[in-house]
Amino acid sequence: MNKLSTKQILAVGLMLFALFFGAGNMIFPPFLGQNAGSHVWTAIIGFLITGVGLPLLGIIAIAKTGDVQTMASRVHPVYGVIFTVVMYLVIGPLFAIPRTGTVSFEIGIMPFLSENASNSHLSLAIFSVIFFAITAMLALNPSKLVDTIGKILTPALLIILAILVVKSFITPLGTPQAPVDAYVSGPFFKGFVEGYLTMDTIAALVFGIIVISSIKGLGVANKKNITKICIQAGLIAAAGLGLVYFALAYIGATSPNSVGIQENGGAILSGAAYHLFGSFGNVILGLAIIFACLTTSIGLVSSCAEYFSKLLPRYSYKTIVIAFSIFSMIIANAGLTQLIQFSVPVLTFIYPLAIVMILLSFVHNWFKGYSLVYICAIIPTGFISLIDALNTAGLNVSGIMDALSFLPLSSQGIGWIVPAIAGAIVGYFIALSAGASEKTIQTN
Repeated sequence: MNKLSTKQILAVGLMLFALFFGAGNMIFPPFLGQNAGSHVWTAIIGFLITGVGLPLLGIIAIAKTGDVQTMASRVHPVYGVIFTVVMYLVIGPLFAIPRTGTVSFEIGIMPFLSENASNSHLSLAIFSVIFFAITAMLALNPSKLVDTIGKILTPALLIILAILVVKSFITPLGTPQAPVDAYVSGPFFKGFVEGYLTMDTIAALVFGIIVISSIKGLGVANKKNITKICIQAGLIAAAGLGLVYFALAYIGATSPNSVGIQENGGAILSGAAYHLFGSFGNVILGLAIIFACLTTSIGLVSSCAEYFSKLLPRYSYKTIVIAFSIFSMIIANAGLTQLIQFSVPVLTFIYPLAIVMILLSFVHNWFKGYSLVYICAIIPTGFISLIDALNTAGLNVSGIMDALSFLPLSSQGIGWIVPAIAGAIVGYFIALSAGASEKTIQTN
């Protein structure tokens, strides 16, 4: 069999949505909405490009190339290993996996705790032990669980969110206030950069393998058909994510009058659910969020453990699952706001590199797979992104920032775009003039 039924494709799409739909997908759109205020729709469009469009392209790119290390090795084999390891650590135990635990706690548990208990690190510690113990147990055999959640939990979660949104339209939380910070002058580009925080473009490079394996498990072997089904499943997941982002951004934009100005999206969403439905709103939202984050946590732990068990064969898959779960539990206790602050500089650096590789993979055959194209695009992207990351981290790089201020869009935090394009073009002509042979791992 080389084709799937519409029902099977829908199931794969919902599974992919379930894998994507975790911590960042819930907390960042409301926070964006609250800060963007009256500029919310311009900001959310920028957010959708990096939060939905690029993850979709990432899924397709993996379907075309096979895996992320193969893609990154087109720059250089050593770079391929280094980039892949860094990416798996970022999407895994350093940031994304711990964040699933902290978001579950802040949205699903904290609203029901007494003031003293909610301020105690002990509550988070106890919850994180339970959350990551369950993650570790289920990650050891995740395939059936993910499929079940994709078919059952995801539709239920969407229904819950739809109820929340419809209620917020019928009885509005309030009206959008004036935008703040970068949302005043550049809401689109601020939203574009904020989309990095979902980590979904990086996650797509990881989850692409799970989707491909699922499709093969359903009996599809033809590569073109696998790619086609990946695109269809990706579109289903992207449509779901887009609708959810619009809805959550609207709730955030209208929330200040009802829930006040909050320091993260988890607090905004919890406050909105309570305002709209009382304690019952927090119950249904909390349960949905915990299971949604748990699904993502299981998928990430499983994917990361599978990669590192192959990279480091002396350590078994089981050993790495347990190690990553324990490490993620420890990191999760830093708290949601602190975790976000720490992850922003890292994502500011790594995200543009992933974007450039994904986009180049779609025109790979056009430039004959020359490695110089990848190299000359990646070098300026990496340098400028590193400076942006150091600036985001609060280090004094004002001299370098001033020197790079002539670059288009540099003031918006995406000054790497034009140098990346120019570098790719220069690399292509250097390769042509030098008579370079094609250097590629796989031609598509």
